[in-house]
Amino acid sequence: MATTNQNLHSDIQFPVSEMAENLIGSEIIKLGNEIRERVSRGETIYNFTIGDFDPKIFPIPAELKKAIIECYEEGFTNYPVANGYPELRKEVAALVQRTQGLMYSPEEVLIAGGARPVIYAAYRAILDPGDRVVFPIPSWNNNHYTHLCGAEAVMVETLPDHHFMPTAESLAPHLRGATLLALCSPLNPTGTTFTRSQLASICDLVVDENARRGPGEKPLYLMYDQIYSLLTFGESGHVDPVSIRPELRPYTLYVDGISKSLAATGVRVGWCFGPSFLVDKMKSILGHVGAWAPRPEQIATARFLAQREAVNRYIGWISREIYSRLQALYEGIEELRRDGFPVEAISPQGAIYLTVKIDLSGKTTSDGRLLQTTGDITAYLLSEARLALVPFYAFGSPRESRWYRLSVGTAAQADVPAALNALREALLKLR
Repeated sequence: MATTNQNLHSDIQFPVSEMAENLIGSEIIKLGNEIRERVSRGETIYNFTIGDFDPKIFPIPAELKKAIIECYEEGFTNYPVANGYPELRKEVAALVQRTQGLMYSPEEVLIAGGARPVIYAAYRAILDPGDRVVFPIPSWNNNHYTHLCGAEAVMVETLPDHHFMPTAESLAPHLRGATLLALCSPLNPTGTTFTRSQLASICDLVVDENARRGPGEKPLYLMYDQIYSLLTFGESGHVDPVSIRPELRPYTLYVDGISKSLAATGVRVGWCFGPSFLVDKMKSILGHVGAWAPRPEQIATARFLAQREAVNRYIGWISREIYSRLQALYEGIEELRRDGFPVEAISPQGAIYLTVKIDLSGKTTSDGRLLQTTGDITAYLLSEARLALVPFYAFGSPRESRWYRLSVGTAAQADVPAALNALREALLKLR
């Protein structure tokens, strides 16, 4: 029987770009796929891995859902405006003024298909190959975006003493000659936030570095990812660079959207706001890529954001629901620590994440296996406690780190005590 051309060449691999050849896949997506496979086999898994929401537990606002359906029924299915639906840019500018006291015009706002395209466009618009990008670790995806642009990553390791937030002292040695400083608060993966004084000290470094540079020299830009800004708890309010140091406005780009605060990860509406010269370049980049948010979702988001009481009511509800889960997990981990188990946690401050340390190094399982690496510990927690967590090394931290991210976006309230009990039982089995 004749061999088809498709079969004949299926095993042949030709060279591709160096960037593509060396691009590392997402550790989180890889882990998530493994969890889904086990669940599909009928296993009960307490899944705290993916930074997403279960729509059955955290549905998007009813008003937003209704508006999306209406927009499709009204026939808004053609191309969107390149920089975003005008009414949505207007509502985003109003939201920024309302929540942060910052005055940005709709022309300084760019809408995209979620926050990811915005971040990619920012990297592309700012960086040339070989430029240096400074960012803390652990942090989400900055290493991958830096690689995509052929830039040089300067990864600044953070410490639990500072809740894994970067300090001015840790960043200062690396900013001279750098092109981009990428920050996030509340931070993914830690769920911790900057204090005003912490961020002010960092802002002063950026101001001083840009004052040092000569005319025509590329400045040090600051990208501030605040996608979780509306999800802060207790006294951990949101702070931002331009509110603290207005002179940073020409250099600062904010990244935001509805993915997290409205549990709308699949709706794909994100935005940035910042200096118009930079936003215009990013618009051109996204126009060539075609990474626009769908027009019906844009119009629906604008209609929902205009309903301020509904917005406030939903943010209040989801914040309470998330915080109750995070706080219950935190208290459960602290109880285990007080009982002598090698665990600890950082009190939740924002986002949908809890930072937990589980150091089982040197422990022996009931079948005689010695736990040595973070991989060993992660596998043991999954097999014995049915507990799925993301180790910090997935966010750039060293492999020997014993810190983990717990995400509660897919957790029912009843999952929390059940997961804690399963963890306790698994810890009791170790010698």
